[in-house]
Amino acid sequence: MLVLSRKSNESIMIGPNIEVVVIGMEGDNVKLGIRAPKDVQIYRQEVYKTIQEENRAAAQGVRSIEDLSQLFNK
Repeated sequence: MLVLSRKSNESIMIGPNIEVVVIGMEGDNVKLGIRAPKDVQIYRQEVYKTIQEENRAAAQGVRSIEDLSQLFNK
């Protein structure tokens, strides 16, 4: 893990086209701005983990004809 110190309005670059800017600090919270191409998906970690869990569950699919019939009856 790379650890950096940045002040308000300073930034770091991730590759040639992603910039993370320190917008401000309020107590223990740091506000960050991220400049990235529109095709780059950016999520908070807890949201990303939830998406991954949902994708894994969906990939397991329906296991029986009874499960499938229950889906159609809803």
